[in-house]
Amino acid sequence: MTAATQRLLVVFVLIGLGASGASTYVHAQLLSDPAYVSFCDVNATVSCSQVYLSRYGSVARLPVGYLGVLWFALSGLLLVGARRGTPKLRARVPAYLFAWSTVGLAVVLYLAYASFVVLNAVCLLCVTVYVAVAGLFVVTGVSASIPMSQVPGLASRDLRRLVATPAGLGTVAAFVAAAGLGAAWLAEPAAGSGAGAPVLTLSAAEREEFLRWWGAQPRVELPIGDGGAAVLVVKFNDYMCPPCRQTYLNYQPVFAKYDAVQPGAVKLVTKHYPLDPECNDTAPNGVHHASCEAAAAVRLAERTGQAEALEAWLFEHQATLSPVSVAAAAREVGGVEDFAAEYPAMLESIREDIALGVTLGIEATPTFVINGVSITGGLPVLYFDAAIAYELERASGSQD
Repeated sequence: MTAATQRLLVVFVLIGLGASGASTYVHAQLLSDPAYVSFCDVNATVSCSQVYLSRYGSVARLPVGYLGVLWFALSGLLLVGARRGTPKLRARVPAYLFAWSTVGLAVVLYLAYASFVVLNAVCLLCVTVYVAVAGLFVVTGVSASIPMSQVPGLASRDLRRLVATPAGLGTVAAFVAAAGLGAAWLAEPAAGSGAGAPVLTLSAAEREEFLRWWGAQPRVELPIGDGGAAVLVVKFNDYMCPPCRQTYLNYQPVFAKYDAVQPGAVKLVTKHYPLDPECNDTAPNGVHHASCEAAAAVRLAERTGQAEALEAWLFEHQATLSPVSVAAAAREVGGVEDFAAEYPAMLESIREDIALGVTLGIEATPTFVINGVSITGGLPVLYFDAAIAYELERASGSQD
């Protein structure tokens, strides 16, 4: 491997690391802040968020971008080995990298298909990663001089030699530990689990500034009973909308906290606003072509007491929802035996929710209305919690 080839490989690794790191950062921000807008969200088609928040954006609840960071980091370690190792190791590293990049190329081809064909979305950071992986594949393919059939055996022997030395064992242990810590920090909660980081609180200054803004917001009247709750949270929802899924996950710990300390004080009501022209005339170009079925299925599952389970299933399988899969889930998860027969009547109920949303000026999902204050897209978790806490204090003060 010539010096020029090594430099070119280093460039591709650094580009891949940078793009994967940026992807991981954006994904983490999207998970923690429903209102976050990524710098690579140009429009509905060129959108990193659309890809990251889909089922293809995570593997085992870990951001794909983070797996890219680990992939390129290991590639970089192999290049370090080529510079500092024995002549035999230097001769083998191009073949190791070619085998490694072959696996990487297979993965990015699958992800590119999922992005461009299934999701109809283009993620600029993802495309940068694809180019970096393809570059490594081409350059190492030209440089490799060892038959691929020999790579597994040679790699196994070199790995045993590596961990037999204190420095090598320490490097492997440090890499594995860092990878594990990163995975633990970045893993997102499973839909319906109610899991997540404990809800923290704002500082006194942050809370004061937020409440000053909150108090200046107009309030609307809602024709929805609060059932005796001090705080009524209404969510206009679409089960195929990625931010709707993310706020569902992010806000679960908040609702769980208030349910534990003040049962019945905070009530969440879901109103359906599918961005699907089948039932929503205000979304003639909507592409969520199973969201009307999903909303109707949840409404029907309320009769069987399985609405929460079905809602969790719908969000968990959001990216692959279809009218057929929703109907099957309505039966298998929601216990709805007459979905096809009841569907037309349920559409009329869904259209009533849509009509309410139209009167309130709803233009996007999710939109939350908290005691009359309308918030498009939701709030960061800390501020969502602060809004509910303030409304509870406000209700308590009005009763004194």
